[in-house]
Amino acid sequence: MNTDKLIAVIHKIAAKIEEEKAFLTELDNVIGDGDHGINLARGFAEVEKKLDGMAGKEPGDVLKTVGMTLVSTVGGASGPLYGTGFMKLGGALKGRAEITVPGFLAGLQQAIEGIMQRGRSTKGEKTMLDAMIPAKEAMEAKWAETSDARAAFAAGVAAAWEGVEFTKTIAATKGRASYLGERSIGHQDPGATSFTMVLEIVANEV
Repeated sequence: MNTDKLIAVIHKIAAKIEEEKAFLTELDNVIGDGDHGINLARGFAEVEKKLDGMAGKEPGDVLKTVGMTLVSTVGGASGPLYGTGFMKLGGALKGRAEITVPGFLAGLQQAIEGIMQRGRSTKGEKTMLDAMIPAKEAMEAKWAETSDARAAFAAGVAAAWEGVEFTKTIAATKGRASYLGERSIGHQDPGATSFTMVLEIVANEV
């Protein structure tokens, strides 16, 4: 994926978040601050304003700009966590003219580590990591098995949705949702859901 393709994909991600912002906010109303979809949509609207000026830049620079924009414009936990993820992904791709599957996977690992550090969280705490980590592991396994990009991303999306379903079965221990304790069981995590939507857009464009 080169820069032109990446910019087109980010536009599609922004459109998807805008389309799903009411649903994502509804999920967050139940266990969070009730602003996940609204805040993400606002952030990606600001991202879109900067994309036209990114033509000719390296993909890593585009992704770092996305991350910095989200950090500076998105309130709540979403901005710092998503922003960190995009910036770490962009940093891992520095100097590359195109994003390859191995490059993306290495960057995704950096993003996961950054989000774990920023959120002081890990898998199994009802966060976006419950979708991110299984997706990355499934993609790595399928890529090692087949060297097929489409198959790898399809496996990642399937694993991410399974992770979303898993978040329904556990109590939240991080963020605002942790205040609900056992009452958060039965509800899916908004961050895991939005991450999976983003990954699905990327997979569709591979």
